[in-house]
Amino acid sequence: MSDRILTTHVGALQRTPEAEAALLGEAPGEQLAAAVAEVVRRQVDAGIDVVDDGEYGKSIWQWYVTERLRGVERKEREGLAPLRGRDHIEFPDFYAYALETPDVLFHGSDRAFWNAIATLPVCVGPITYDPTAVRRDIANLKAALEGVEIEDAFMPVVAPASAEVDMGNEHYETQEELLWALAAALREEYRAIVDAGFVLQVDDAWIPALWDHDPSLDLETYRAYCRTRVEALNHALEGLPEERVRYHLCWGSWHGPHATDIPLEEIVDLMLAVNAGTYLVEAANVRHEHEYHLWETTRLPEGKKLAPGVVTHSTNLIEHPELVAERIVRFADRVGRENVIASTDCGMGSRIHPELGWAKLATLAEGARLATEWLW
Repeated sequence: MSDRILTTHVGALQRTPEAEAALLGEAPGEQLAAAVAEVVRRQVDAGIDVVDDGEYGKSIWQWYVTERLRGVERKEREGLAPLRGRDHIEFPDFYAYALETPDVLFHGSDRAFWNAIATLPVCVGPITYDPTAVRRDIANLKAALEGVEIEDAFMPVVAPASAEVDMGNEHYETQEELLWALAAALREEYRAIVDAGFVLQVDDAWIPALWDHDPSLDLETYRAYCRTRVEALNHALEGLPEERVRYHLCWGSWHGPHATDIPLEEIVDLMLAVNAGTYLVEAANVRHEHEYHLWETTRLPEGKKLAPGVVTHSTNLIEHPELVAERIVRFADRVGRENVIASTDCGMGSRIHPELGWAKLATLAEGARLATEWLW
């Protein structure tokens, strides 16, 4: 049993220009390996216990996998697609301004990120998985961890439901056939990561974000859609030890009002139905911070852990360590101190200025130290 609050984060960290150049094929692969080693070292120096490769080997959390799938092509689109969801309808002037100034919605320093969202994936043939890139990422992270003292290491991956969103389908007869084909292919990536000795983190922002994305959905239809996607994910996870799986939900993480986000209480049962040992949720941004009260009536299953965000990408303000500690203690009081890991709301990479992202990880670690003093 742990005698302190461990720290982690959601995955994406600020990619250096050297890592970006290597990812885009503008520099040797050795440069990417060196960048991964450096980002691991910086996490350790910041006080993070459960580290990753910063997602340096991925263009973007959601669609990186389309670069690893046979049967999927990327097609150009004109400009940043407007967010025509519930939030967009309620705040049209804000989104009109934001779409003319994309840095409002995301931090725009990462060329790989912007290159990825400039295109749309289209399924044009049978989907199969090419393991070349994940083998490279595994090798880079293993090398980076040599001689480093950490509690554990994780690698983020996309969930079938989030890979499916906005993917054109020119091959399969139905959308569900496409979904299950994605699940079958992603299962290969999931198993490769766990077999390599790493924790698998499944990112599934589009489960909650879909509610905003499609205003035509009523709650019953939305939940039925999500249940099918959870079933597909559990199929992809079949045979993997739950204690080596983390599941991350967020509400899209763009810098907008988020006034129409679906409440966590409407989807917490869907989240807990995923066969994972740890659940990561947004809990530090002002739209969702109050939802810690949910755990007064919702039971965290035996043996499971909760990794709430206690610092957020959604503001440039650096949280005070005492506030971070208070947020941690709120959850510890409700689900047990041994079941809480201190985390971030979402990935810091492409969300906030690099200087501020690293400062937030440092204050996360300091807050966890304070919370440990209070709780033990």
